[in-house]
Amino acid sequence: MNLIIKIIIGLSIIGLYLKTDLKTTNNSKKKKKPNIIFILSDDHTTNAISAYGGLYKDIAPTPNIDKIAEEGAILKNTFATNSICGPSRASILTGNYNHINGYFKNYKGGEFDNSQWTFPQELQKEGYNTALVGKWHLASEPVGFDYYKYHVSRGQQGFYWDPVYNDNGTEKKELGYATNLTTDFALEWLNNRSDNDEPFCLLLQFKAPHREWSPDKKYEELWENVELPYPITFNDDYATRELTAGNTEMTMDYFCREDMKLIPPDSLNKNETRKWLSYGFKRNEIVKLDENVSSYENKKLRFQKYIKDYLATIKSVDDNIGKVLDYLNEKNLDKNTIVIYASDQGFFIGEHGWFDKRFMYEESIRMPFIIKYPGKIKPNTINEDIITNIDFAPTILDIAGINIPVSVQGNSFLNNLTENKNENWRQSMYYHYYEYPFYHHVQPHYGIRNKRYKLIHFYYDIDVWELYDLQEDPNELKNLFYSDDHQNIVKKLKTELYNLKKEYGNELSLADMRRISETDFGGLESNKSKK
Repeated sequence: MNLIIKIIIGLSIIGLYLKTDLKTTNNSKKKKKPNIIFILSDDHTTNAISAYGGLYKDIAPTPNIDKIAEEGAILKNTFATNSICGPSRASILTGNYNHINGYFKNYKGGEFDNSQWTFPQELQKEGYNTALVGKWHLASEPVGFDYYKYHVSRGQQGFYWDPVYNDNGTEKKELGYATNLTTDFALEWLNNRSDNDEPFCLLLQFKAPHREWSPDKKYEELWENVELPYPITFNDDYATRELTAGNTEMTMDYFCREDMKLIPPDSLNKNETRKWLSYGFKRNEIVKLDENVSSYENKKLRFQKYIKDYLATIKSVDDNIGKVLDYLNEKNLDKNTIVIYASDQGFFIGEHGWFDKRFMYEESIRMPFIIKYPGKIKPNTINEDIITNIDFAPTILDIAGINIPVSVQGNSFLNNLTENKNENWRQSMYYHYYEYPFYHHVQPHYGIRNKRYKLIHFYYDIDVWELYDLQEDPNELKNLFYSDDHQNIVKKLKTELYNLKKEYGNELSLADMRRISETDFGGLESNKSKK
């Protein structure tokens, strides 16, 4: 009898050990799920990130963004499929083009349909703690987040100073500089998570460096006595592109008084002040910073004010990324946390004499994308594959070991960064911009870009095609579409473009595409979230 009891006790102990070991193994597997911090800025061009090189790499370096690249991978050919804030964010969330997710444009673009699938919802369903802090800019309520705190005011553009946030349904004005505040709120959420055993995905989304480019106080005079250099295409005359590049409202003539940080008279009431500050936004409203110099010298003065403020706002973004990296090190989270830095599209910082984005030209569509994945992506990895913003969602799911729904149009590029070159990866990308004529008067257009050539069709109230040889003409100054020597290339690219449109399910007629540009979807201008 004693022997039987001993056997039973022994089996019980073995069972307990097995159960404990199984639980430990399960917990170990759970802890192996990587954390994800996806940092997204607004309108940050690769030409203002020192890791990418460019004109300002020594004048305005970005050491903390560069550090992510040094410890991981930098992607050189990442592109927005529609270079404008809300639509790009919709594609990032859904992994789909705008004709699928329904969010085509900013101005009167409506509300993002938050009932559709997004990658944060999938992560949340699979046990991730999820949070969104900062700029949302999609009008509808964020879904798929355990916590959110996003900018309201100005159609969800938010303010640089003393911004108003929607904090899980409650609007509250916070005192301070938005870039610093957003980071502090994000780290506060990380500190206060109720279940630290669960993996997390934090979307940290800065307003900067979006217009009106207001620097933190300590950086307002960073380059006060320095004349920053001008891009080589600053004085572009738009030859061969007169009806497209030559007919916009985003040259140095379209900075308003608010952009130039001019102070309105004290005697004006609130409405008069708003009107005074917006002067310069329309045609024939040119703001002169010095009445005693020529128009060209005023153009240069406006550019100097713009570029210094733009780069100064990025200085704060980089500082706060450093704060996030330090936090991860201090909390011993750095070894199991993927950090991604990207922007919702590129931006013109004087190239072709412009600011803003929208065009399918390189400075506008090329997005920064830098990622570190400790133990998986080797330091100083450089990738030059053609990646687009519809690929972000499936890649994040792949990182988390979660199946990618078949409805997602993008593809994971994780293997492109961690294994040998993927020979089956796409060799070209399809682009489509819809918004017109507001803002900035850029003709709706679609096109294809491969490793060497770019073909664009502008279609709203003109019918113009453009072809660029990016190898011979990287600044896209000479339209080759009407050259007899390039008709075989045109024919080949048109065929490939129409095949891509078919592949991605966008075979709308020109009339239907024009109708999208004309349609008021009930946009942010009248949205209840505008304060």
